[in-house]
Amino acid sequence: MSEASGPQEPLRSPLHDRHLALGAKFADFGGWSMPLQYAGVVEEHTAVRTAVGIFDVSHLGKAAVTGPGAADLVNATLSNDLRRIGPGQAQYTLCCDDATGGIVDDLIAYYRSDEAVFLIPNAANTAEVVRRLAAAAPAGVEVVDQHRDFAVLAVQGPSSDDLLAAVGLPTGHDYMSFVDASFAGTHVVICRTGYTGERGYELVVPSDGAGAVWDAILAAGEPFGLTPCGLGARDTLRTEMGYPLHGQDISLSVTPNEARLGWAVGWKKDAFWGRDALVAEKQAGPRRRLVGLESTGRAIPRPHMSVSLVPDVLLGEVTSGTFSPTLKKGIALALLSSVVNPDAQVGVDVRGRREMFQVRPLPFVEPSVRES
Repeated sequence: MSEASGPQEPLRSPLHDRHLALGAKFADFGGWSMPLQYAGVVEEHTAVRTAVGIFDVSHLGKAAVTGPGAADLVNATLSNDLRRIGPGQAQYTLCCDDATGGIVDDLIAYYRSDEAVFLIPNAANTAEVVRRLAAAAPAGVEVVDQHRDFAVLAVQGPSSDDLLAAVGLPTGHDYMSFVDASFAGTHVVICRTGYTGERGYELVVPSDGAGAVWDAILAAGEPFGLTPCGLGARDTLRTEMGYPLHGQDISLSVTPNEARLGWAVGWKKDAFWGRDALVAEKQAGPRRRLVGLESTGRAIPRPHMSVSLVPDVLLGEVTSGTFSPTLKKGIALALLSSVVNPDAQVGVDVRGRREMFQVRPLPFVEPSVRES
């Protein structure tokens, strides 16, 4: 019998040494040591809203589904309807549990052809998504985990087009579409996606070519106000947009109906994992929903803080909470009972004090991600 192995060392991005040289502070994200911040979360957040920021998000998963019927497999299992889009387009979709409808993961599908779909799940869930898809794959369709084969860079902000054009990369394509390019001796996929609410792009690059792409963008960035950004700013940016984070706002115990992600479900499809459970829940109405909360004072909410209508009527809890650098106040996402009114004021237990928050529609900040 072998000895028990000790704790595993976190994985590192192919850009790790460059982050060290820039003075990044690191944190664990899904088993990866990734930059949390460089100059500071508020400064990096503001750069993305006003100019342009670059993020290393290479911890995100990557998986290839290939072979005759690859797109059919993805469409018959994941929630969204891949037939709504065509080759060269990307789609937000969900991997749900077939029995309960709970969210195994949320991911982006890059539809290349009927025989090739590239998936970007979350870091911690890649192996499970690959396992489930591989188990369902018919003969001739391969599902391969390529987590460490590629890096992902996110260039986000109103100046993102100008910056990428300055280094010679193609820009200006439609939201949720992607193009291929050769750059700095490597292949780059440039997709008009992002997790910040700002206009921007995500670049998928082979790991051994990521350094050259990163260096070229940073070298050209000063005239455009480019700021290297860590995952701390990515979190505040996505919270302002009301974008859910798996492991906090969505999980196996949360369904798309509860998370207000029904728009990412192909309800007219004959089959996808969790269909029966989700259709039944939709018809009955979910018992709770993800809502936005905005502080009426100076309190900063954090995950797992309880939310009540009055002190003895528990509604649910905060799932994500932070200080909004744009609004200059505390904001939160919370899973609350469906009985709460959309304009209610609720109390949040902030370190033993009941602080008042306003239920409000999402997003907290008007997005510009779809602007042409």
